[in-house]
Amino acid sequence: MEKADILIQGCLILPMSHASFIEDGGLAIKGQKIRFVGKRSATANITAEIKLNAKGMVAIPGLINCHTHVPMTLFRGIAEDQPLNTWLENTIWPLEAKLKTDDIYAGALLGCLEMIKSGTTCFADMYFHESMVAKAVEKSGLRGVLAEGIIEFEKAQGEKMLKASVSFAKTFHGHANGRITAFLGPHAAYSCSPELLEKIRENASELGIGAHIHLSESEEMFSKLENKHGSTEVEFLERIGFFKGHTLAAHCIHLSEKDRRILSKHRVHVAHNPVANAKLGLGIAKVKELFDLGINVGLGTDGPATNNTLDMFETMKFAALLQKHLYLDPKSLSAYETLKMATINAAKALKLEESIGSLEVGKKADVILVDLLKPHLRPMHNIYANLVHSARGSDVDTVIVDGKIVMANRQVKTLDEQAVMENAEKTALSLN
Repeated sequence: MEKADILIQGCLILPMSHASFIEDGGLAIKGQKIRFVGKRSATANITAEIKLNAKGMVAIPGLINCHTHVPMTLFRGIAEDQPLNTWLENTIWPLEAKLKTDDIYAGALLGCLEMIKSGTTCFADMYFHESMVAKAVEKSGLRGVLAEGIIEFEKAQGEKMLKASVSFAKTFHGHANGRITAFLGPHAAYSCSPELLEKIRENASELGIGAHIHLSESEEMFSKLENKHGSTEVEFLERIGFFKGHTLAAHCIHLSEKDRRILSKHRVHVAHNPVANAKLGLGIAKVKELFDLGINVGLGTDGPATNNTLDMFETMKFAALLQKHLYLDPKSLSAYETLKMATINAAKALKLEESIGSLEVGKKADVILVDLLKPHLRPMHNIYANLVHSARGSDVDTVIVDGKIVMANRQVKTLDEQAVMENAEKTALSLN
């Protein structure tokens, strides 16, 4: 008999390495990795310490949030219905100036709890005092691709923040049994000087890691850069060589055809944030044009202060509907392609496609079970449509990360839910 640690049986399985699915499936996990994916009937010779009867559920890869600022759970619902620059300058930046490291940890833990409860197993984060986010990732059991943010209101500040970002990457890359990887985190082309951006790319290349940056998010915010340098943000970043390494570019709303071709040429990965972009009135990224040029596009929620949730099921639905609305074409983004954006595409964007993003033998066991026995998920004519257009984060029953059960029967195993929520509430109120 073959031994496994966890054996899941009876569920529908969506591997996401291809469009087909497995009915009455079985999935075996040994250590951190998936050891078997196939029909339940083929698991008769597998024994396991933990057996999960998943009849009536669907197993999919854990959802991956490609762009967020998790500690900003503390600012959920603050400064609503404002444009981005007003929201940042009048409310968020003054509040962030008050944050202590313990505050950031409290907000990050709340975000991790929310993501577990809604089926996200991995997220890409950019913030300051990112070591507190790493601490929350380690405690919660999630997987994180983390970047210490870099912004340059003055040269000395930019240099200091670059040093901190590099130090964070050296300390935490590969931390938490490999669940934490690091990127460098320049805020944007308009908020970092050309010299600083060049140094960031040089350091990222030396460390063998990616860079996570906001790009073409707001026409108003980058108009000064265009006037100064006589080019778009994308053209400017290409000119200084920023795209020579792995780049995760969040938003990418206001792109010219030339911009898109530059991103395609340099294999830049895009994190599409449809909910936050719509809420702030920033516009809708043209995902179809990006796909047509072979650009890899993942999905992100952005921070919970602009979204206002970290629910990737909601983000998937918005992504699909907004593309149909933008192009006046119901075929513009299918449910299957949308789910890919939250799984295997997102893994590629984070340089993790060899490890996560699909349910395949040898990959890390990041798996979620979604309960399909709900009125809003019946009947089931098309499982991909049900997941993207009908499912909610609250339909997630079980979450497994790195081969460990983090949530079962909607009970989180790694965190005291009530204590996390109460501490975050207390922290947020103390900032006002």
